[in-house]
Amino acid sequence: MKKIIFLLLTAMSLFATQIQIAVAANVSYAIDALKKEFALQHKDIKVNVILGSSGKLTAQIKHQAPYQLFMSANMKYPNALYQEKIAITKPRIYAQGGLALLSVKPRDFSKGLEILKDSHIKKIALANPKTAPYGEATFEALKRSKLLKDLKSKFIYGESISQTISYAISAADIGFVAKSSLFSPHLKQFKKGINWISIDPKLYTPIDQGIVILKNAQNNPSVKAFYDFMLSKKAQKILQAYGYHTP
Repeated sequence: MKKIIFLLLTAMSLFATQIQIAVAANVSYAIDALKKEFALQHKDIKVNVILGSSGKLTAQIKHQAPYQLFMSANMKYPNALYQEKIAITKPRIYAQGGLALLSVKPRDFSKGLEILKDSHIKKIALANPKTAPYGEATFEALKRSKLLKDLKSKFIYGESISQTISYAISAADIGFVAKSSLFSPHLKQFKKGINWISIDPKLYTPIDQGIVILKNAQNNPSVKAFYDFMLSKKAQKILQAYGYHTP
C-alpha cells in the first residue's frame, strides 16, 4: 500500500502545473513562507522563483524571459511593462517596503544617519540605485539628509538588495538594507537599536511594491491563483511578519 501511495504521489508531482515568477530580491526572505502557505491551498501548483533586482528582471522580461508573474520592489517597473502591454493586469500594490541601516558591530545609533560621517566607517553598502528600488530610496534619503555628497567615496554597490546585505555583513562597515531582511532567520540575531535602526520613511518616497501578471500567462488559472493569493489576507499577514506594511 505504501508503495502504491508513493507511486501515486510521484505521478501527481510529474503532472503538477509549474509557474515561473520573477521576484524582487528583497522578498527572498519571505518567499519560502509565502510558497509554503500557497501550497497548502494549491498542492497541484509548483511555484518556481527567479530572484533578482527589479531593473534586471524587467530587462529580462522585455527580452522575452519566460516569466509569468512579476513581483517588483516598486511600481515603476510593472507600470512600464503594463504600458508596453507586456503585463496584462494593471499593477497592484502587494506590500510597502522600508529601509534600515545595519551593522554587524554594535553601534551608537543615537546620531541617526550622522553616524555615517564617522571616520571609523570607511565602507557603506547600498543597492545600485540604477537597478534596485531600495538603492534609489537610499540615495533619496541621503540627499534629503544632505549627506550624499560627503559619503559617495565610501559606497560599495550591490546589484540587488540581497547582494547588498551580503556586503553589509562582510565587506562593509555598515549598510542600507531592506527592513524585511532583518526578520529572516539568519539575520534575527541582530538587534534593533544595537545593530540596526529603521530609516525615517519621511526621508524617501514610499516603496510601493507592485505585482503584475505577464502576457506569457494569458488565461493561465494557476498564475491567477498565485496572484490572488499574494493579495489575500493570508499573504498579507506573512508579509507583515517580515516587516512590510500592507495595503
